[in-house]
Amino acid sequence: MNLHEYQGKAILKKFGVTVQEGILIEDSSKAEAAFEELQKLTGTKYAVVKAQIHAGGRGKGGGVKLAKI
Repeated sequence: MNLHEYQGKAILKKFGVTVQEGILIEDSSKAEAAFEELQKLTGTKYAVVKAQIHAGGRGKGGGVKLAKI
């Protein structure tokens, strides 16, 4: 089964499993607004920005970066 992390988290959340909050964006121009929304929800100064693709293995095509205001 090919699921992106955000899809798997939505399924787990539906069944009452606690998951970290996140916001899916599909356009980089919406990144700042998403970070501001995440800040309102959690009070964090940090965000993890993740690029996700189906590439057949962990870490083969996505990227993970830590961002701070």
